[in-house]
Amino acid sequence: MAYYKRLRDLREDNDLTQDQLVAILQMHKTTYTNYEQGKREIPFELVIRLAKLYNVSLDYIAELIPQPLPFKR
Repeated sequence: MAYYKRLRDLREDNDLTQDQLVAILQMHKTTYTNYEQGKREIPFELVIRLAKLYNVSLDYIAELIPQPLPFKR
């Protein structure tokens, strides 16, 4: 599954650099870069945090649906 490409798209669509995002997430840049490049499996907990941050559904991040839907709390 190529969901990692969507991670980059979402970050860029929200006008965030990797440095800005990792500061928000309080994590190492190398770790997040590996998620965006598909070199490392992203933890589900982090996917939930990103869905909340970007206000998109988990299905959208997972590329199960083509259009972003709001994150339902």
